Amino acid sequence: MLIVAASLALVNVAAVAAPVAPATSLAATNPFAKLSTLPFHYPAFDKIKDEHFLPAYAAGMSDHLREVDAIANNRKAPTFDNTVVALERSGQLLTRVATTFSALQGANTNDTLDSIDREMSPKLAAHNDAVFLNAKLYQRVKTLFDKRAKLGLDAESKYLLERYHKDFVRAGANLSTEDKEKLKAFNSEIATMQTTFTQNVLKETNASALIVDTRAELAGMSEAAIDAAAAAAKTRGQEGKFAIALVNTSGQPPLAVLTNRAVRERLMTASLTRGSRGGEFDNRGVVIKLAKLRAERAALLGYPNFAAYSLEDQTAKDTGAVNKLLSELAKPAVTNARKEADDIQKVIDLEKGGFKVGAADWAFYTDKVRAQRFNFDESQLKPYFELDSVLVNGVFYAAGKLYGLTFKERKDLPVYNPDVRVFDVFDANGKQLAIFLADMYARSNKQGGAWMNEYVSQSGLMGTHSVVANHLNIPKPPAGEPTLLTVDEVKTAFHEFGHALHGMFSNVKYPRFSGTNVPRDFVEYPSQVNEMWMIAPEVLANYAKHYKTGEAMPKELLDKVIASKKFNQGFLTTEYLAASLVDQRWHQLGAAQVPTDVLGFEAAALKEAGVDFAPVPPRYRTTYFSHSFSGGYSAGYYAYLWSEKLDADTVEWFKENGGLQRKNGDHFRKTLLSRGGTADALDLFRNFRGREPKIEPLLNRRGLTGN
Repeated sequence: MLIVAASLALVNVAAVAAPVAPATSLAATNPFAKLSTLPFHYPAFDKIKDEHFLPAYAAGMSDHLREVDAIANNRKAPTFDNTVVALERSGQLLTRVATTFSALQGANTNDTLDSIDREMSPKLAAHNDAVFLNAKLYQRVKTLFDKRAKLGLDAESKYLLERYHKDFVRAGANLSTEDKEKLKAFNSEIATMQTTFTQNVLKETNASALIVDTRAELAGMSEAAIDAAAAAAKTRGQEGKFAIALVNTSGQPPLAVLTNRAVRERLMTASLTRGSRGGEFDNRGVVIKLAKLRAERAALLGYPNFAAYSLEDQTAKDTGAVNKLLSELAKPAVTNARKEADDIQKVIDLEKGGFKVGAADWAFYTDKVRAQRFNFDESQLKPYFELDSVLVNGVFYAAGKLYGLTFKERKDLPVYNPDVRVFDVFDANGKQLAIFLADMYARSNKQGGAWMNEYVSQSGLMGTHSVVANHLNIPKPPAGEPTLLTVDEVKTAFHEFGHALHGMFSNVKYPRFSGTNVPRDFVEYPSQVNEMWMIAPEVLANYAKHYKTGEAMPKELLDKVIASKKFNQGFLTTEYLAASLVDQRWHQLGAAQVPTDVLGFEAAALKEAGVDFAPVPPRYRTTYFSHSFSGGYSAGYYAYLWSEKLDADTVEWFKENGGLQRKNGDHFRKTLLSRGGTADALDLFRNFRGREPKIEPLLNRRGLTGN
């Protein structure tokens, strides 16, 4: 669900690839030296080698600084075109290499790419400073900003100027020369530590795989899953044993089916102790250093803490608003979770288990409670959720019905891994809109979770269209076996495609505003809305067909799925709130308040917030909380819930207006999805909905009313 952009690229400055590339010092043999000649400037993955990145980065930074210096030292008086538009056009080579590198380093990394990432992080931070701390450049932007009302700019151009000015100020443009040097040092070290944290998480996750000795210990898992565990152990040099690889969340999928409680507890412990068990990938020291650096940087910029700095540029605006939202939901969420725990305990006691429900037991016994209450369990659903059908007959089908899109798979474009699929996307008028990449399977060299990224962003100024990718981490079955998804994996497929639609539908002039370039606590909103089509009767009937017989999912089973939507919401809300609260507590500290005991601080924060319920650990603990400590969602993990408020209200709008209809999709696209970041995010929502958002649909969805 995390949006992965060109994380090492210039913040808000580098433009997408333009139809005509400027002269560069990069050798012509380097594939980044010129625009890809493939459709929509799709990356030439077959030509891009690891050794191309460092020289391309060096040339890209050099070219960009030369362009920026020319803008800053222009003897002509600043105009919108010779300053702001010129900035939008700058940095094309750097953006090409950074966008491709960050995507590959997240989805298909290796030791060389990891090394490049460590080397480039501080260099790119310094490069970013060289742009935003350029006094002459800032003065030109400020001159235009001060007289913006008299420039006769259209609404998007005026907003672009305002955003640039804000970007410069937040980057430290108003600091003294001495403080700018301090800021540069902070930025460099923060970039380095974030990269270290990210790489530690992946390596520690791989190193923490649970190894078991016998097939019997994996009772409850399917034969295919056990065979896959045997193959995974063999690749780790432990032939004859079985390996359960971890995913990046605290909860692990096999916990729902493993009948051996001792194995469940070992698996849960392996997950929860990641990054805090000593060794070279321990992240506790990294967390402490990062928290201090971020707090010190925020103080230098005039803010009481990093969260205050971060939230100022989001729709939430301040820590008070976020704290209020999280605290208001904490009590009813935990109350519901405790009720759910009581229901689980009754099942355990009925079976004479002789133990109190723990974190390792929740998923296993929740399925039993669900089976009792709704007379079905999730294992009944998987045969109806085959990956290709979910994608083509579900995700794509819904987009066709709602927006008129059609998709055509193509095999002629190069990919970085054989499992990646590529589709041309056509608009309702038959004209090609975008190219979509689907990278669905988990790999040991792929970051955990699910995300969207763009290789090329839409821009009227640059004449470009979207090349967008979705990444999931679905376990790949043995050869010849079908890929059957869990309900959560189906939901994730629809969610991530909501991000893809946001990128593909972008219809803006300036690359700064393209697609998902919106506040972080708004970016998850369109993707969450797209989840609603997963169980829309017409959509589900089209894709939820038994992989062997082709028979549609029985209506009575679908009815049970819909009836159980609020089931286990106490757990789901509590684990999410716990992680969100931990994220906020770390980032609302001043530098002098940062503790030395990471896990002790986490425990105290959860207790203080009233969400310290042992059977429901945070969705992410501090030491593997990549959202928070890798930079993307630092002080921003609350954004999913903040966005869900808008999402739940939007779902009500669709229901009120007839659901899956072109007129509804066209309205949502025209008023919101196509607008990118061209206006205040909440203004876009009001434009779509016709009023302020209401919280009642969210409370009702999560079963948090009446507590």
